[in-house]
Amino acid sequence: MQSTQFLVAFLAGLIPALFWLWFWLREDKATPEPKILIATAFIAGMLIVPLVLPLQQFAMQRFVGDNLVFVWVIIEEVLKYSAALIVVLWNKAVDEPIDAIIYMITIALGFSAIENALFIFNPLQDGDYTNSILTGNFRFLGATLLHILASGTVGVTMAFAYYKSDTVKIISATIGLFIAIILHAVFNFSIMDASGNTVLGVFMFVWMGVIVLFLLFEKVKLLEKIHQRVL
Repeated sequence: MQSTQFLVAFLAGLIPALFWLWFWLREDKATPEPKILIATAFIAGMLIVPLVLPLQQFAMQRFVGDNLVFVWVIIEEVLKYSAALIVVLWNKAVDEPIDAIIYMITIALGFSAIENALFIFNPLQDGDYTNSILTGNFRFLGATLLHILASGTVGVTMAFAYYKSDTVKIISATIGLFIAIILHAVFNFSIMDASGNTVLGVFMFVWMGVIVLFLLFEKVKLLEKIHQRVL
């Protein structure tokens, strides 16, 4: 029975993540990324969760309250960025600015798939099917998009520095990571303090952020076209 519940939770976390992955990949269909590299990045994102959990448990022994939440956010964002650096961003297939955004989002969605599955599994294990469904829906519209926004922000700063010096690239990525941490922390603090009447406002914050991310995504594609014309 428990294995069935875990499978249901896993699929409930995986399918929405794959939907959002399809959405972003279709925005880059002019120069699609190698499927094997996309799959590798997605799986790498999934594998971050088993690394994050013990680190967050360790943090619980040393921090409390807002400090703990902030440390948890740092752990997640740093590990997602580190995974991108280790697994994919060095690859020769990453050959245009938009690729940094695509792979950062892909890793974020892999991470989100497993994180969401765990959140869905807990109430499912207790037989609370209604709460499992509500959790899945809320995370599809909230937490998953938050991970896209945070990691996508890092990708955007890397994309705009793509044709710059290595020093500028490092500085830009660091700034992007800092912004991602702040965005993630603001969401977490807001959702913790939100009541039924203010949850929609918190979600609106994320949705507006994703709209801005999408517009920047389109601007990065334009940047690549301009660069090609110059050459």
